[in-house]
Amino acid sequence: MRDVGVYSIARAMPRMSWHPRNLYNLWQRSLNPRIKNTSVFTSSEKTLFQQRWRSKALVRAYHGDYIPEKIFKKWYVPDNLPNVRPRKAISGDDKIALEEYAGRKVKDDGYEEEEIQDGMAPVGSLMFSEVERRIDTVVFRSCFAKSIYEARRLVVHGNVKLNGQRHQNANTRLKPGDMISVDPKAIRFFKPPRDEYTDNVNSAEPDLDKLTPFHLPLYASPWLFIPAYIEPNFATCSAIYVRHPTARPGYSEIPTPYDADGEIVRFAWEWYSKRRPRIRSQTRLARMPEDRAYDPEKRSQVERDRREQQVIAKRAAARSSGMILTEPPK
Repeated sequence: MRDVGVYSIARAMPRMSWHPRNLYNLWQRSLNPRIKNTSVFTSSEKTLFQQRWRSKALVRAYHGDYIPEKIFKKWYVPDNLPNVRPRKAISGDDKIALEEYAGRKVKDDGYEEEEIQDGMAPVGSLMFSEVERRIDTVVFRSCFAKSIYEARRLVVHGNVKLNGQRHQNANTRLKPGDMISVDPKAIRFFKPPRDEYTDNVNSAEPDLDKLTPFHLPLYASPWLFIPAYIEPNFATCSAIYVRHPTARPGYSEIPTPYDADGEIVRFAWEWYSKRRPRIRSQTRLARMPEDRAYDPEKRSQVERDRREQQVIAKRAAARSSGMILTEPPK
């Protein structure tokens, strides 16, 4: 079976799951010195290659271990980490003036103060932003399933709708504004419990008949959190993917069991940045998993801008080295 050994206590790799053994593995990886010290590389005797490979294995166990490694590197690792710092105002920029008029730059004005106080934004965790856009991940983050594996099965079996239409492709990446709906009959928490080993969160309420019945499994409370980029509604069993995740100084929106600005995430990014495919032909783009936010024209413009920046950088390096460049005729 594919899931055999997923919650292995000996390996102690946290997963996207509410399983009690997974909670114990999270404790081991966070507080147990015997396990925790194996992923502390400050004074490690391992080579740099071994440190990066170990970090990659740890983050992949939680972020998309059900995605094949080749597909993960090709489609779910971004080309570069995004710049979350606010854009500097330029004279004559109508967009900046419009944002100031709308009051959206109130927080941007204090960004530098936050950066001085809390340090740089942990943008390393944003390497998992493509995984967080997957429809099965959104189902799990919305607390409609107790594991990412169950969320994937809900999608494949046709129990999830995307914008009102039945959707069975679990590899689909959502765009901001997309709404998912889960069939209430397929959600385990709404069904009567088979045994007494459940946690009825509404048991102390006086008007129990008027509330939505929730029968959560034991040890589920540490996992009951919803990221800021998802807006769920449990009365209708639906959720809206509001926007892409971002980061602020001292704060990352993507849930992860590791330090968002720690050495594990940094080494994992260094591993993938050296090994991901860098050139995507039109044939390969045609086989890309469904991405509802993909815009071919925008990508072409980004490619042109990147080539122009490379030419400018090469010319600047040639000038600084003393080489004489002749400008091409116009």
